[in-house]
Amino acid sequence: MIDPHSIFLLLSALGAVIGIILLVTVLKLNPFLSLLLASLALAICAGMPMADVIHSFETGVGNTLGHIAIVVALGTMLGKMMAESGGADTIALTLIRVFGEKRIPWAMMCIGLIVGLPAFFEVGFVLLIPIAFTISRRTGTPLIKVALPLIAALSVDHGLVPPHPAALLAVNTYHADVGRTILYALVIAIPTAALAGPLFAKLITPWIKVPVENPMADDFADHNPDRKLPGFWLTIGSILLPVALMLIGSWADTFAAKGTLANQALHLAGNDDMALLIGVLISFITLGIMRGVSKETILRFSNECLAPTATITLLVGAGGGFGRVLQDSGVSHAMIQIAMQRHLPLLFLAWTLAALMRLATGSATVAMTTAAGIVAPIALQTPGVSPELLAIATGAGSLIFSHVNDGGFWLVKEYLNLSVTETMKSWSICETIISLAGLGFALLASFAI
Repeated sequence: MIDPHSIFLLLSALGAVIGIILLVTVLKLNPFLSLLLASLALAICAGMPMADVIHSFETGVGNTLGHIAIVVALGTMLGKMMAESGGADTIALTLIRVFGEKRIPWAMMCIGLIVGLPAFFEVGFVLLIPIAFTISRRTGTPLIKVALPLIAALSVDHGLVPPHPAALLAVNTYHADVGRTILYALVIAIPTAALAGPLFAKLITPWIKVPVENPMADDFADHNPDRKLPGFWLTIGSILLPVALMLIGSWADTFAAKGTLANQALHLAGNDDMALLIGVLISFITLGIMRGVSKETILRFSNECLAPTATITLLVGAGGGFGRVLQDSGVSHAMIQIAMQRHLPLLFLAWTLAALMRLATGSATVAMTTAAGIVAPIALQTPGVSPELLAIATGAGSLIFSHVNDGGFWLVKEYLNLSVTETMKSWSICETIISLAGLGFALLASFAI
């Protein structure tokens, strides 16, 4: 029998989410204030000690911004250098010429799948979104139709494909084979990204009205369009350098023995923040100084591009704070208890637990690691279940319906200049398609393996 208190917690959490939506869309309250007020109301309703309420929200904000703020700042600087040098136009023109305007969404999906393999979702997003802005502007294609396939592909990689940390942790927790998991995940990732990316974007674009004015797109516009554009490979190399460093860092133990100076250096260079920092500094040379841009101008670019990111980083942090309150108030635990009482098949149980944790916390990483830790002991005692598919099903569950407690939700909303409702109609549904398709393909594969 389901505990009445668990039901009360779930209803309180649902009420908090609805409250945020109403505060932002109906009362036109600042989203940060809406998230803060909803977090406080939920914590009080759930019976959290008064002394812990604000601390819980602050902890969530701090934990989220510790990574996101650096990624957004460095990624925006690199994007600014691409835009001002004309590099984003170079890539956009090349993609348009090679793929044709009608197949640009598919090109963006392919780029997202490639860059997203070693990079976190947020890293790939801030690296590649300037290209989406440029292509949309040059071709007249609606931004949502260009950007959604890109971010869908990045999300698919983030949730399903090792060597992403959460996916790799799930692989280790289930005692799955890394090579087979990567192979299965890639086979599932491609059709999943196609469904949630180009195909869904074509369907939803007529229903999303993106404002003409977009502060982030304007910040990444080329303000000197008559200058000679940099070479394609120079620009691509500047973007892919951080990605390559992350990939090398993930395989550092293969290149150098653990504990050695070389191994430590490779791990350091492969860290997301360090890889982006190196990429930014190199772009100052390749896309700046080598093209005759003065150091004073590069400094001005670096300063100018950070102003529009202030709201974004604050909202992402507030989403993390709301997610932390959901955890500390007991909502996440209540979801797990209810799911465990249903006695579901293992693949579906892993997906369900991860999905519930994702809805409660907003973090795909937390959802995946928590669900894997719960299901793994059961799986080890249950013969005939593929641990590789369990890892994939868990990852698929961790991506379902991104909403107001997810930092990625606010990242997409602010960069694409969407309303909360439009972000849910586009990005949240896109994530749900990824989650359901990932589960469906994993279930199909279980019959074939």
